[in-house]
Amino acid sequence: MYLGIDLGTSAVKTVLVDGAQRVIASESRPLTTASPLSGYFEQDPAQWIDATFATLDALKATHAGELAAVEGIGLSGQMHGATLLDASSRPLRPCILWNDGRSAAECRVLERRWPALRAISGNKAMPGFTAPKLLWIATHEPDIFAATKLVLLPKAYLRLVLSGEAIEDVSDASGSLWLDAARRDWSDAALAATGLSRDHMPRLVEGCAPATTLRGELARRWGMTGQPVIAGGAGDNPAGAVGIGAIRPGTAFVSLGTSGALLAPTSRIAANPDRAVHTFCHAIPDMWIQAGAILSAASCLAWIARLFGATEAELLAPLGSRPQAPSPVSFLPYLAGERTPHDDPAVRGMLDGLSHGTDRGSIVQAVLEGVAFALADCRDALADAGIAMTEADAIGGGSRSGFWLSVLANVLNVPVHRFAGGETGAAFGAARLGRLAVTGEAIAAVCTRPRRIETFEPDARLVDAYAERLPAWRALYRPRH
Repeated sequence: MYLGIDLGTSAVKTVLVDGAQRVIASESRPLTTASPLSGYFEQDPAQWIDATFATLDALKATHAGELAAVEGIGLSGQMHGATLLDASSRPLRPCILWNDGRSAAECRVLERRWPALRAISGNKAMPGFTAPKLLWIATHEPDIFAATKLVLLPKAYLRLVLSGEAIEDVSDASGSLWLDAARRDWSDAALAATGLSRDHMPRLVEGCAPATTLRGELARRWGMTGQPVIAGGAGDNPAGAVGIGAIRPGTAFVSLGTSGALLAPTSRIAANPDRAVHTFCHAIPDMWIQAGAILSAASCLAWIARLFGATEAELLAPLGSRPQAPSPVSFLPYLAGERTPHDDPAVRGMLDGLSHGTDRGSIVQAVLEGVAFALADCRDALADAGIAMTEADAIGGGSRSGFWLSVLANVLNVPVHRFAGGETGAAFGAARLGRLAVTGEAIAAVCTRPRRIETFEPDARLVDAYAERLPAWRALYRPRH
């Protein structure tokens, strides 16, 4: 038996997977995010631990026998968060999250200090990444910076609590700007540019490698017969790729979680930092992931549901299974700024084209289409790096909506496939990494494609209609800085 734990932004999801790769049970616990100022987003790391332990306690209550047999654990996590620890490994402040936009000025400072940043990391300095956050801390909270002895990404902090060791995998580390993406190792020059050294960093491992073991007292708490191996794990999107078997070039996929992304595994680095394309090491050796990322995806649907005082399901149901035509309303999904292609933490969302005749359905459809148009921007940025997509698999909570996937298929003009259990792709991928760390099996034998349950084909009429709307949608963007 194997466990996959996904430390997301809105929830911790834990899945229990057997040797036949069947999900035996799953548990989820919600997380809350604080926004002390506009554009600031933080979480208390204690939440992550409480939520994770609650999922495992619940699995013990319902599946004690299966939990006892767990041999390997894989971790997946939200990327880029800055978790600052003191000499006793206690958090010094709330974690600054991936969607936090406070460090735009520090990005410019970092690129001036280290001109090789884009060439070595494969990325442009953007506020979401971890390194600029530390420069912001050094300027605005110097006492905290001086007390910082260890900087961990969210799932590495969870692993520290579970095992007692500070270890990170190279895929998650890629999102820090401190990693030499080609060498898959910390860059001393990058660390020095932020006033840090390797002493502040966890040990690095590959995602499918054994990293450490679960603490004995925790194994006893959950009734496990031994101390399971904990794998290196992965950032959420690389873990999602492992979960759907996207482990080789030509397997593009779209993630519709709190944030969104269009991702393509590659056997070489195909960076395009000037258009804010992300370069990450994959969770498996000798592979990378190129990604166009948007800061708000399924969170846009959650936002409009709050405004209307309805559930997401209640908003989606009247739309049917397929769009008949584009909505007369346009929506910019920049609720927390944007990454690809704009790198603009200050921009905000917009509803355009409202009239006395606008109804709820038109607005909801516009929200879904706005996210799809933003992913079309990601598609074009990836194409500039030589990455063309002919189809896409969908993962994340938004993949539950057939209407949304149909919109995507028509906007992107490619078939979009849905999997059974696609919304738990990252946790399932983490479980696969936990298995590989224990068994040493061939990666291709374990990371197979799950069964596709539905394919959404583009409709030529709608493809043309959305293509006609896209330039006008793009023209709505106005930088605020």
